Amino acid sequence: MKSVTPYLNFDGNCRQAMHFYQKCLGTELQISSYPDAKGQPSRDPDARLMHCQLLRNGEPVLMGSDTPPNSALRIGNNFSVSVDCDSVEEIEQLFTAVGENGQERVPLANMPWGARFGMLTDQFGVQWLFNCKLHG
Repeated sequence: MKSVTPYLNFDGNCRQAMHFYQKCLGTELQISSYPDAKGQPSRDPDARLMHCQLLRNGEPVLMGSDTPPNSALRIGNNFSVSVDCDSVEEIEQLFTAVGENGQERVPLANMPWGARFGMLTDQFGVQWLFNCKLHG
C-alpha cells in the first residue's frame, strides 16, 4: 500500500476550503474541475471541483472534492479514507476485505484517468476510496 489519505467532500466550496488549507499548511494545490457540457474540464473559476489535492514533497496530505450537483452532503458523508494501492491484486484484496458486510458504492473498474478505482461504505458507516494506477 502506497498511502492512506483523508478525503473531504464539500457542497460547492471545496475550492475555497482547499485554498485555505493550502495557506495554513504551506502545501502545493492541484485542482481538477468537473467536466463542462462538452466533456472538457470546466474553465469557470467557480466550477465545482471533481478532485483536488494538497501535496507536500509531491505526496498527497489531504484530498477533496465537491459533491456532484444534486447530491446531498451531510455530516458523516463529508469525508472518506482514500487508499492508494501498489497493484491490482492489492486493490482487489483490500476492497473485498474492507467491504465485508458493507455496501459497495462504485464497483472496482478501470477509469479514464488510468487507474482501477472503487468506492464503498464499510460496516461501520465509514466511506472508503480505493485507487490503483494502471501501468502500461
